Amino acid sequence: MNSVSSRERILGRVRRALADVPEDDTPPVPKGPGRDPQYEQAVARDYLREHGGLGVEETLELLAENLADYRALVHRCPEAELASVIGRLLGERGAKSVVVPPGLDPRWLAETDAERVEDLAESTARELDRVGSVVTACAVAIAETGTIVLDGSPDQGRRRITLVPDHHICVVRVPDQVVASVPQALERLDPGRPLTWISGPSATSDIELDRVEGVHGPRTLEVILVR
Repeated sequence: MNSVSSRERILGRVRRALADVPEDDTPPVPKGPGRDPQYEQAVARDYLREHGGLGVEETLELLAENLADYRALVHRCPEAELASVIGRLLGERGAKSVVVPPGLDPRWLAETDAERVEDLAESTARELDRVGSVVTACAVAIAETGTIVLDGSPDQGRRRITLVPDHHICVVRVPDQVVASVPQALERLDPGRPLTWISGPSATSDIELDRVEGVHGPRTLEVILVR
């Protein structure tokens, strides 16, 4: 009777497949934070970094289009009007309080009377849930996917302050913080930081495709593209 287990058969196939690989065949360690030399060796890096070679204005239009497609609300303004726009959006929302990351430019909130709530380590999820809105900057925005990435920098705060409040206003500096594709975004990001990838307001669907918003984060995402 054959007593070889399925596990032993699988491992035997792996050993045979690796039989011609020298034991000391160690690839050089690539430069950059968080790189895995074995992974870098195995995955080809000759894929397209972007598609179509869009110009700056076309890339910005694509970002706005894809953000809106994900049901984010998109606003545009010059930097001189940023505080006024933020104040108006908070007022229209009826927000009486707003979470403020520690490194947020205080001038952004100069035209709102909403109570500033600091991002404190001891703040509980229940306390954050009582806050009306949160205002943050971002690390990068990706036009092809309509995605905004936060990396926990001082002007963005910790991940939970953008997940618990029901209303998130995110400021994107254009064109400096906008790239066309995910590979271009990855070049700017540190994989060792707590990255949050946001494509529209929080939403999920069940097996019958009934959409429910606000399950995993804010139900309303407003993006301000500021020059």
